[in-house]
Amino acid sequence: MIFVVLGTHELPFTRLLDEIEYLVKDGTITEDVLVQNGHTKYESETLNLVPFMSFEEMDQTFDKARIIIAHGGTGSIITGVKKGKSVIAVPRLAEHGEHNDDHQIEIVEQFDSAGHIIGTESPAEVEQALKRAETFEPVPFQSGKEKILHMLEDFIDRV
Repeated sequence: MIFVVLGTHELPFTRLLDEIEYLVKDGTITEDVLVQNGHTKYESETLNLVPFMSFEEMDQTFDKARIIIAHGGTGSIITGVKKGKSVIAVPRLAEHGEHNDDHQIEIVEQFDSAGHIIGTESPAEVEQALKRAETFEPVPFQSGKEKILHMLEDFIDRV
């Protein structure tokens, strides 16, 4: 199953759904596709659309998914990477009315350059990204939280 995650941002991201639907209709994608579409209004006979899910439902769906296709939000990306999934990330762009600014471009570029995800610049690159995802081995994500906690514990122990 492919899980497409658009998050909860109030602006629509129909460009990504148009591409996913095209890839299903032309036979490139042959497995089930579940879309968490948030505030993006979309009608489809080929995609299973769910606007919002509870935390537990999202967590279970991430676990079940073989591939994650996500907008460029950190929450969606990090969740997929922590679960060891092949994550394809597509940034929402301000020029298309998908976000207020283009910070998702930088997020996607950073995670891609670190080897955590397959970053794209536009939905048109998703087909090639899906091919890469078949053999992609993500570099595990290491949060700095544990290191900071260890430093604090060491400091407290010395005081």
